[in-house]
Amino acid sequence: MLTVLSSAVENGLIYALVALALYLSYTTLNIADMTTDGSFTLGCAAAAVVCLAGHPVLALPAAMTAGAAAGGVTALLQTKLGVPSILAGIITNFGLYSVNLTIMGGANVNLFKAPTVFKLAKSTGFEGYKLLVLVPVVLVVAVLLVLFLGTRLGLSLRATGDNPDMIRASSINPAFTITVGLCLANALTALAGALVVQYGSSGDMSLGVGMVVMGLASLIIGQAVFGRGSVARDVAAVLGGSLLYRLIFALALECSVPAAYMKLLTALIVVLAISAPTIRKNMLLQRRKRAAQKGVG
Repeated sequence: MLTVLSSAVENGLIYALVALALYLSYTTLNIADMTTDGSFTLGCAAAAVVCLAGHPVLALPAAMTAGAAAGGVTALLQTKLGVPSILAGIITNFGLYSVNLTIMGGANVNLFKAPTVFKLAKSTGFEGYKLLVLVPVVLVVAVLLVLFLGTRLGLSLRATGDNPDMIRASSINPAFTITVGLCLANALTALAGALVVQYGSSGDMSLGVGMVVMGLASLIIGQAVFGRGSVARDVAAVLGGSLLYRLIFALALECSVPAAYMKLLTALIVVLAISAPTIRKNMLLQRRKRAAQKGVG
């Protein structure tokens, strides 16, 4: 059981980066960025190539750069070519399949004989060596994200999602803020992919499939359980939601739920989390109706 919990925490930290990316695009910018799946695999591919060259640490910024470029393409399609945001992400994601296949040099890649950041951490002799890598990376990203969203540019990015017309009236170019937001979001997604491929010492073209839904599950669970407020609280809620989602995932596997049903479970979790406020509202309304009917009777 301890191994299951440890694995859940480790995976929760990794995929928290995807949830933070969706917090930027989906919650802050109010854009459903479908580039996420392709950017995740792109991060895996870019990191794998750099690791095979013997530079596992450099693989992380390399993956982030590649992810930012993918986000930039989506932003270009949306802001300069007039492609709707959802379709822009789908198009970029579709094109990334060929890019990722070319970078990997095939449908899969393995790093069993290549250095990784986790192997470097293991050489320290520390028992929780994986957390020695993941905790600092995720905490640094979370803190930098909170600080960034408090800057003038970060406030402009938040305002773009709330009221684009007001941004234009304030002489701020929304195309610029959207581009910055999507580049940052996809850089974080690619960073998660880079950690995943090094964590498992292997990767394939299917790693990014369903990443949008899984990231949304973590994001929505965090907001539903821990609530929303300041940026710092929102980011903390996203991290908590990711850990909670992975714990649910791990417990489901422990309860012998077939692996084939896990994506269905994720979809159900997302539906329940999104519909929870409406369900509570309808239940409250029904109670009031029954109370009113009893009062009349």
